[in-house]
Amino acid sequence: MATSGRRLSRRMVLRSGVGAAAVLGLAAVLAPAATAATSSAVAEPKIATGRKSANGWDMETGPDIGGAIWTAAVPGSGCSVALRIGAATAVLVHVARRFHYEIGSLDLGGIVSFKDPANLTGYETNHASGTAIDIRPGWYPAGVRGNFLKHEVAVIRDVLRECGGVVGWGGDFAQPDEGHFQIDVGPGDARLARLVDQLRHWDQLPGKGAGAILLGS
Repeated sequence: MATSGRRLSRRMVLRSGVGAAAVLGLAAVLAPAATAATSSAVAEPKIATGRKSANGWDMETGPDIGGAIWTAAVPGSGCSVALRIGAATAVLVHVARRFHYEIGSLDLGGIVSFKDPANLTGYETNHASGTAIDIRPGWYPAGVRGNFLKHEVAVIRDVLRECGGVVGWGGDFAQPDEGHFQIDVGPGDARLARLVDQLRHWDQLPGKGAGAILLGS
């Protein structure tokens, strides 16, 4: 009986051992999958905020993370800007280039584009949708008017005119912010598409577009 008891105990141990091995084997199979799922969740940050900026575009949590806001160089300058890909980038890079060529050189750090949406309000939210830039941060304090010379204002006015209402300037705000430029129309506005076509056309012609000499200003 003792032997039988020992055999029974041994069988139970063996069965328990097989069960444990099976569980451990299953855990070994599932663990990488669970780890991969966790890594995937970490590797894919939340992009959309679910909110619109003041000008009607979708705000995002950051640039270059798989959404619609990506960093692009401003040709001819030392600056890069994080803006909404497509029309917004084309237009605001054009504005920045004209400023660089016709008002003052823009070097690294000369433009602030994307800003974290967490604490933004009013027109500042446009930065979080990749549709606004601040040129030379710190040079033109918000709330102060008259930072630009007469001929510099003439360049800005010419940029606004050629953009046909698509671009707004902070110098025209009730509380001025003269370094601020933004897309002033919502997604799908026909004026935005027309302006991009015009800019593309100008880039193919000598004496047109950013850097062209102003006559009669």
